[in-house]
Amino acid sequence: MFRRFVPPILWFLLMLVLTLPVLAVILSWLDLHGQSLPILREMLQTVLPEYALTSLLLCLAVAAGVALLGAATACAVSLFDFPGRRFFAWGLLLPLAMPAYVVAYAYTDFLQYAGPLQSWLRINFGLQGRLLPEIRSLGGAILVFTVTLYPYVYLLARTALSERAVHLMEAARLLGAPLGRRIREVALPLARPAVAAGVALALMETLADFGVSSYFGVQTFTAGIYKAWLAMDNRTAAAQLATALLLVVAVLLRIEQHAQKRMRFASGRGGRAGAEDAAPIALSGVRAAMAWALCALPIALGFLLPVLFMLRPLTAAWGELPWTQFAAWSLNSVSLAGLSAVLATSIALGLGFALRRQPHLLTRIAAQLAGLGYAVPGAVIVVGLLLPLGWWQAVAPNSSASYWITGTVLGVVWAYLVRFTAVALQSVQSGYSRVPASFDDSARMLGTTGVALLARVHWPLLKRSIGAAALLVFVDVMKELPATLVLRPFNSDTLAVVTYQLARDERLGEAALPALALVLVGLVPVLLLGRTLRAR
Repeated sequence: MFRRFVPPILWFLLMLVLTLPVLAVILSWLDLHGQSLPILREMLQTVLPEYALTSLLLCLAVAAGVALLGAATACAVSLFDFPGRRFFAWGLLLPLAMPAYVVAYAYTDFLQYAGPLQSWLRINFGLQGRLLPEIRSLGGAILVFTVTLYPYVYLLARTALSERAVHLMEAARLLGAPLGRRIREVALPLARPAVAAGVALALMETLADFGVSSYFGVQTFTAGIYKAWLAMDNRTAAAQLATALLLVVAVLLRIEQHAQKRMRFASGRGGRAGAEDAAPIALSGVRAAMAWALCALPIALGFLLPVLFMLRPLTAAWGELPWTQFAAWSLNSVSLAGLSAVLATSIALGLGFALRRQPHLLTRIAAQLAGLGYAVPGAVIVVGLLLPLGWWQAVAPNSSASYWITGTVLGVVWAYLVRFTAVALQSVQSGYSRVPASFDDSARMLGTTGVALLARVHWPLLKRSIGAAALLVFVDVMKELPATLVLRPFNSDTLAVVTYQLARDERLGEAALPALALVLVGLVPVLLLGRTLRAR
């Protein structure tokens, strides 16, 4: 039996190992009276309030921005019919392919004081000085996060609205309710849980960011963690600061899970049939133009303009591009992403099968531990991974553990598995939810059990879900920056790392090549998701 081969206790221990960095961060408070206490006290009296306030303002502004932009575009596409609606339905997902730090580099190159836009304005209109606000600021970070993260809200809100909103708004129209009241009292309440879930996901991505805040010089709470760790050389203080960030993320994760539960509407056949009879409201004239502009603006800001801005320095530096090094960076990225995708998907498939066969208490806890990792920022994972390594080196100075974690791919792949196993597990469980339990009963009656059941019955039915899981993990690993930047072995830079390093050195022409390569990789799951939406 598969359960005897891999008992629940082994799944629990495996997930415990994967979540060791998170546990280490929490346990760091046991060393409160060591050298970390003076550092924490000094930071609390000087820079920590500023970090906390900046992070709070950033999160509040991004939450408002993604909620308004995501909900407005979802309502426009789901409730109304206008020219270009079929394209916008999936085109609004395109900013998901853009890493936020790539958008930050693109806007900085084009909009900064010495950039082409301000230089052209000064030359042609005789103007002097700075003509545009500084993009490398808190306001610039808010803009970047809003235009790259609103698809989380858009996708969930559109799914919620497309299930029942058109039918219910048609019923409200027959009862005499005007359009404004139908949107305010029917559509928006239906979309509210989806908007809350999407905002929570966007804020988790905002808090996990390192590239944008570091490049723009925005002093967020993540900056405080790195300063305590690198500038003050105290991992314990950094871990203790990371617990505050971890607590905020846990609250956001709870909000997202609660909102997801509220999104599970009861929809019977009659509701679906009625929804098919009801059609989106046709717009024309000025209203159609406004809806078109509303949907085109975020695509332009979050995808088209950043791509065009990166193509300009790329073409200018075409003859000097490091193609040989680019091949090595790509090989490193693909190797790490491929290895992590195979491992994460294999773990997810095994754990999903264990939950399917006999959902033991330890197995369910293991699944919850696996799901925790995706919400944990990369900075927290890095600190949590190196902290127990420091403890072990103090106990066993001659141990080679430090080499295996920081000198090989083991440490960075470990960090990837902590973060992205949850992505694979969610896809596998989604696939299992569409496989009737009666298939297992029939196979068992025919003598197929254990691993044979997984290989002969489940695998053919889960191929698409497993492929999607591997693809999502692959793309996420390709774009991951904080953990890769710190834990990568010597002389094994990835596309994400060199993009950050070259942009930091103001070599944006060279940075454009790996940056656009990351965008092309990110387009693959976005286009597949858009294809799924069009099929529906």
